[in-house]
Amino acid sequence: MEIRQVQYFVAVAEELHFGRAADRLHIGQPAVSQQVRRLERELGVELFDRSGRLVQLTPVGRALLAEGRELLGAFDAFTAKARRLGEHEEGTFRLGISSAIGQRLDYFLDALPEHASGASFEFRAISASARLDEVRSGRLDAAFIRGIESAPGLRLLTLWHDPLIVVLPAAHPLAQKPVLDLRDLADVPLRITGRNENSILFNSVMSACQEAGFTPVTGPEFTGLQDTLAEIGAGAPGWTLLYPTAMNAVSSRRIAFKPLDGSPIVIRMSLAMREEDDPARLSSLESVCSRVRQQVDSENSDILDNLSRGSRGPIR
Repeated sequence: MEIRQVQYFVAVAEELHFGRAADRLHIGQPAVSQQVRRLERELGVELFDRSGRLVQLTPVGRALLAEGRELLGAFDAFTAKARRLGEHEEGTFRLGISSAIGQRLDYFLDALPEHASGASFEFRAISASARLDEVRSGRLDAAFIRGIESAPGLRLLTLWHDPLIVVLPAAHPLAQKPVLDLRDLADVPLRITGRNENSILFNSVMSACQEAGFTPVTGPEFTGLQDTLAEIGAGAPGWTLLYPTAMNAVSSRRIAFKPLDGSPIVIRMSLAMREEDDPARLSSLESVCSRVRQQVDSENSDILDNLSRGSRGPIR
């Protein structure tokens, strides 16, 4: 039995017409009829009833149609995977990354199992939606992705959880408090990236504020890290939120970093992989993600403790 015979059978079964099936397959009708007859002989069954003016599936043909479709789907998946493997050098792990990961990318690489220690890595810094599309298509092996709970066709493995940190002018009265309640900031203009630029962050912050009982006063949009924090540090009323790792890029004494009581805004970082990926590799990466999660969540806890005591402490 050849895969093309199954393909012809499924086409005729769906069209119930040899001529239309041939047109769909872009081949001559005699070839379709010949291969379907050959398949029937090899299987020892009749798949179609040709006794009337219209072609009909026999009970056996109806029973085998679903399996035929499944077989063609498996063959397509096999072919696609073979092509993906041939498109890049064996041993290369192609990873989509996002901004502000910092040294936590090193944590992931360090946690990879020993058998992957000799692998080379190819990194692609692209938008979140592009990362997911590239993983689905097989052009990336995996990707870091923030703030989503599910994605069609993909398995999401939790890497860590980032509590957002408040940034405000050091001279602001709220900067004297060790820990802030989100409601403390209700009357202070919020500077945040627009929804079109970062919908995950925008929606998470707005939802948390609504749950706290207020709609934030919006100030000028967050344009860039250094520019926005320089303006906040200059004393203009305003506050914003950063991931803990972004604090590494800031050393101004004119701004203050404050944790939020109860960490009401926490954003999940996940590793996205294809659902049909190799089970052994999936299991291995689940262990890697677990190790990274313990390390980063412990580190974030230390950062929050240090900030509540008035010290930034080491941020890796």
